[in-house]
Amino acid sequence: MTPLHWKLVIDAHDPHAQADFWAAALGYEVEDHSVLIGALLAGGAIQPELTVEHRDRRAWRDAAAVRHPDDPFDERSGTGLGRRVLFNRVPESEVKTGKNRLHIDVHNPGGDRAEDVERLRALGAQVQRHVKEMGGEWVVMTDPEGNEFCVH
Repeated sequence: MTPLHWKLVIDAHDPHAQADFWAAALGYEVEDHSVLIGALLAGGAIQPELTVEHRDRRAWRDAAAVRHPDDPFDERSGTGLGRRVLFNRVPESEVKTGKNRLHIDVHNPGGDRAEDVERLRALGAQVQRHVKEMGGEWVVMTDPEGNEFCVH
């Protein structure tokens, strides 16, 4: 079997704020879809209401994505062709209250966990708890929309 290509998709209230946070947290790049959007607008394929201005460029109103800076991407669409995280606006208005069934673990092989935690706090993350078990140690944090992730 050929391995499947995949990406992680996260529901968001503000996909652009989430993309900005996770790009800074992971050292990824926010995908620039402005060339594709411009072409679709010029050709009448989409309406301007589907877009917003973000970071001084045209972006999708309800979606944003980040990609690993070393992975290839399609220059015509701005879409990453490797490791990506997508953020899609969801209609739910209530605040997240339950535990995630899936979460991201962040590892900095040469880094200091405490330094990483402080850097992530400065970006808008919050510390939930510090875990020490026989199998390891990590810090559980939440991103600006309350999604849990762990710093190892």
